[in-house]
Amino acid sequence: MHAALSPSTRRAGHPYQNRSPSKKKKPRTSFTRHQICELEKRFHRQKYLASAERAGLAKTLKMTDGQVKTWFQNRRTKWRRQTAEEREAERQQANRILLQLQQEAFRKSLEPPEHPDPICLQNSSLFALQHLQPWTERPSKISGMSSCD
Repeated sequence: MHAALSPSTRRAGHPYQNRSPSKKKKPRTSFTRHQICELEKRFHRQKYLASAERAGLAKTLKMTDGQVKTWFQNRRTKWRRQTAEEREAERQQANRILLQLQQEAFRKSLEPPEHPDPICLQNSSLFALQHLQPWTERPSKISGMSSCD
């Protein structure tokens, strides 16, 4: 047999589930294309509205103050997410370009210069600098001996 839960008994689950039954959820508000177009134009110019501006826009668009306020809040959230995604895409693109430049510079460092500088040909120190190669590990010819011996 199952005992009935008394009203004071707290049930497991989400805290809002234990509240007294409230009114049904308000249906989603649909805006006309004209309203959305005007809201978007205003948002493009101005991300935040003062209460008097909001009231004036609401009156012009035949909306409630709360609808305009909520629309702007939601639109700012969407805008922040989009700009964050764009910044991340730009950062990744910059990293790809940097990597390509580094790889290209490394490949060029392995190739001899196409036109040696005449001054470098005459000066042995400059010639050596111009022909530096990246460090490479050379295996020792005799086992047990390091390449530094």
